[in-house]
Amino acid sequence: MIEDNETIEEFLARHADDVEESVRKAAAQEIMPRWRRLTEHEVDRKSGPHDLVTDADRQAELYLTDALRALLPGSAVVGEEAVHDNPGIYGALREDAPVWIVDPVDGTRQFVHGDTGFCTLVALAHRGVVHASWTYAPARDQIATAVRGQGAFLDGERLDAGSPEPGRDLRVATSHPDFTTDEQKRALLGLNTEGVAPRSCGSAGLEYLDIARGACDATAFCWEAAWDHAAGLLLVEEAGGAHLTRAGVPFRITGDNVLPFTTARDEATARRVVDLLSAGA
Repeated sequence: MIEDNETIEEFLARHADDVEESVRKAAAQEIMPRWRRLTEHEVDRKSGPHDLVTDADRQAELYLTDALRALLPGSAVVGEEAVHDNPGIYGALREDAPVWIVDPVDGTRQFVHGDTGFCTLVALAHRGVVHASWTYAPARDQIATAVRGQGAFLDGERLDAGSPEPGRDLRVATSHPDFTTDEQKRALLGLNTEGVAPRSCGSAGLEYLDIARGACDATAFCWEAAWDHAAGLLLVEEAGGAHLTRAGVPFRITGDNVLPFTTARDEATARRVVDLLSAGA
């Protein structure tokens, strides 16, 4: 818990490892026992045929909600499944209490199909600023962490996003066409140009990890859900990258962003992608 007059930074110095342990336990107890063993009644659809949710999503979020609140009494939890049931919970991002932002299974489609490309995302934010993040890919036994001002790490090794290789096409992961409006599709068409190689994204959290480690150059995403972005945005920032909306300002987890937005290995690449998105729109 945060003790009297303790800052978020001091809390993290004492409890970052405890958060990681909670993330790992949630995956070990609620996610991995169901991976490649899901039955039909454990998979549902939310807003459409491609928007899947499983018992692993629901149970892992419940586990993390209890564990994280116990570590930080008085904190709020904005979890994907809880917000689906009660959209008003999302408003906690604009309030004064510290907020845990949780996506229990990011890449549910991949999880349902038995692929390894899914992860659990947790971020700690306060007054709209993300202070720490955890990205855990249990099927790949990888964990990436970041604390604001202290760098980004993958399995304990510091990450450096670097810059795209000169002369090579920019590798850009984009929102899947199933989840974009006609206007957003027009903006994304701006990426269909010489020197850019766009492709549909997989798990957003793992796309951010790929940017932070230099395996992808940028994203172009068309949705704002904080549970998909908060952990990865900090991870990329702490690895030296940048994020910008089409308004030319950093993405805000509290919302009201001009979309699509980009996250990239460096600021120059972010500005190039934003310019192409604006030209397409």
